[in-house]
Amino acid sequence: MTITAPALPPLQIGRHTIGSPVVLAPMAGITNRAFRQLCREYGQQGLAAASSEPGGGDCLYVSEMITSRALVERTPISMKLIEHGPEETPRSIQLYGVDPATVGAAVRMLVSEDRADHIDLNFGCPVPKVTRRGGGAALPWKSDLFRGIVRAAVREAAPADIPVTVKMRVGIDADHETFLEAGRTAEQEGVSAVALHARTAAQAYSGEADWTRIAQLKEAVTSIPVLGNGDIWSADDALRMVRETGCDGVVVGRGCLGRPWLFTDLAAAFAGSRVRVEPTLREVCAVLRRHAELLVAFHDDEAKGCRDIRKHIAWYTKGFRVGGQLRHQLGMVHTLADLDRLIDTLELDQPWPGEAAEGQRGRAGSARVVALPDRWLDSPELDQRQRDEVAQAELSVSGG
Repeated sequence: MTITAPALPPLQIGRHTIGSPVVLAPMAGITNRAFRQLCREYGQQGLAAASSEPGGGDCLYVSEMITSRALVERTPISMKLIEHGPEETPRSIQLYGVDPATVGAAVRMLVSEDRADHIDLNFGCPVPKVTRRGGGAALPWKSDLFRGIVRAAVREAAPADIPVTVKMRVGIDADHETFLEAGRTAEQEGVSAVALHARTAAQAYSGEADWTRIAQLKEAVTSIPVLGNGDIWSADDALRMVRETGCDGVVVGRGCLGRPWLFTDLAAAFAGSRVRVEPTLREVCAVLRRHAELLVAFHDDEAKGCRDIRKHIAWYTKGFRVGGQLRHQLGMVHTLADLDRLIDTLELDQPWPGEAAEGQRGRAGSARVVALPDRWLDSPELDQRQRDEVAQAELSVSGG
């Protein structure tokens, strides 16, 4: 095994030293406690394989997005989504919000009840039900509102020395870019890092991420780490992003779907090792089975856990010889016994299929016109009607 100099030093997020400069992106319905546990275990394996001596933990693993209003109201699902396992350090939670007072109250709750060690703010979601109310990637266009939310979160987190970070997109579309101003504003308001998904909301997940925008943000924001996100499908992609943009770390989302061992590759790569995981189908199915077990434990319900694992099946089996009918049956499992029975029918000795299993996974879709509140783009300032609409935005977002 060849070890060279680390590609980047450990990532400093406020008081937290992250040994590998890699962040698991928050993904709705994906990055729950079960999936975070798998990714963390593989990230630690990557550090061990590289014989690294980091200054802190391995990578940073962020929860799926939690709606601030739901958290303040302590809805059962939001309270479940903020649960962390005993091994999770630092405990990282992403919040979505459109009202400074509500976001501030949510952060205050997390701080006063000692439920988080790091808080990330979502300003990157391109989903229509979020943007049509002025939230997610639409929000930074209203610069005063963006500043108010960031300021409230940082203020409430400060007494416990809990770092706040911001994740955002390039802008609403090519004619309404916000990332440079938003990055500078976040820096001025005291956030500990900013992350950029190098697409606009209009692109959603289509096309290619424009990494040159990450480089531009790095030039504009100089006192805190800048993290890059978008089209990291392999450890080599992550290293290339760092070389091309000068970013201080990477945020990985769709690339690890059905492939939590990507965090072994990433941790090893940033520590200077060429260790890469290429599992057989037997090994992949063992991870799939364990993922299902962890989901059953997370939901405390076998039926719910098995329903949850269904969406992961195609990602885990990508590139392997698994017939269409069998894939369909795997996607309909009701019990762990069902899953075991179907796994036993597979040709488990298949080697890693190489290129067929690499590259893009997860949703891509196509570019679109972003759903926005009426006359949203007329001005970067909110009028009273828009203030009233934004006040209702969190109520329109289901789940956590």
